[in-house]
Formats: sequence, C-alpha cells, structure tokens
Amino acid sequence: MRVEPADIEALFDAIPDVLFFMKDCDGRYTHINQTMLRRLGLKSRKDVIGRTAAEIYPTGLGADYATQDEQVLAGKVIENLMELHLFANREPGWCLTCKRPLVVDGQVRGLIGISRDLGQKDSLGTQYEQLRLALAHLNAHYAENVRMQTLLDITGFSLSKLERTFRKVFQMTPQQVLTRLRIQMAVHLLHGPDSIASIGQACGFTDQSAFTRKFKAEVGLSPRAYRAQISERAAA
Repeated sequence: MRVEPADIEALFDAIPDVLFFMKDCDGRYTHINQTMLRRLGLKSRKDVIGRTAAEIYPTGLGADYATQDEQVLAGKVIENLMELHLFANREPGWCLTCKRPLVVDGQVRGLIGISRDLGQKDSLGTQYEQLRLALAHLNAHYAENVRMQTLLDITGFSLSKLERTFRKVFQMTPQQVLTRLRIQMAVHLLHGPDSIASIGQACGFTDQSAFTRKFKAEVGLSPRAYRAQISERAAA
C-alpha cells in the first residue's frame, strides 16, 4: 500500500503542536503542514514550497536547519533533537525534532521530519506539566549554576523519578538537557559579532576549554570552526 505525501500532510494539519515537513534532495520544501505556515506568518503553501530553510528562516535558524538537512540527506537519522523553532508570535521556543532520509529504490530522494513543541502549555500532556515547568526553569537560567534540588522542588519529584521522566521524554538527563540548551544558544550567538569567549560565558561556561569540548561533542565542530563555516557559507 502506498501512502501519498499529501495525505500525510493533511493528517498533520490536524495536529497544531507538531510541525511537519518534507524536502527534496536540494533541501527544498515539497510538503508542509498548517502549523509551519502559521509559525512563518504565511497564508499559502505556495509561499514555502520550492524554497529552502535558509530562504524563509532568520539567518541563524536557517543555517542550522540546512546543516541538519545535509547530514540527513547523507543518511543520518536525527531523533529527538532539542532545538529552537519560531512560534506563531515569531518568538523562539523549544522543540524536539526528528528527521530521517526518504529512501526510494535504495536511494535517498529527500527527507521527512517533524518538530514537537515543548514550550507551549500542555504540549507534554497533563502528566508532564511538572516537567514543563522544570524545562522552563532550565530555559530561563541556563547561563547560571542550576541546582538539581531546585528542579526537585519545582516538580515535586524524587531524584530517581526526575531522571527517569527526563530520559523518557528527552532521552537525556537533566544535566544533558541543560548542556543542550547552552550549546543551542551558543550556536545562534555565533552568528553574531560577539567573541567566542564572551559567548561561552553568556551560555554558562566559565571554562573556555570546557565550552569548546562540549560544543564540539554536540555540533561536531569547535566554536571557531563553526564560525568559520558560517563565514564561508555567507561568502558562497
């Protein structure tokens, strides 16, 4: 049985807190849902189809998505990557993104993906309301020394339940989520003029070597190499 992409697109139109998209081998959108249109402030799919993320998103976000697309089109599967997205008010919010290559007759013909909201009320379901509050605290205080006890106080969870619930939803521990938040913010700041040292400080890394090590583990490049890549792409 063959499922048409348009049918999948229509199905995701009914899920307001999930952004759905399909792209071709050049990273151009072929299908999107209504949620994505609302986030972009557009009315018609024709305003998006045939364009790349770099053409419709702000510089930092678009470059990040384009890098992901290159990796997925090369065969990589992205599962539950916590990253920034634009919400309907054009403000950034956190999502879990999944992307995978579309393989037809043994060849990659494009990619398909979804991004599930984490920053909106009830987006995790009522049973995860406490977890949403914990995530909001991490998001607001990522540059600080966040104490585990504070998260326990916010959620009312035991330490074991907090760790278990974070792993269930994010596939990460609370500390790993905090590191991801810091690195994601650093990625976007690197598109600006601030020095690498000041960006590390602003994102909660008091030790420059630790910042470089964590950044490279998450992104695959050092902060300096990532900024150089930004400059190369801008020149191209």
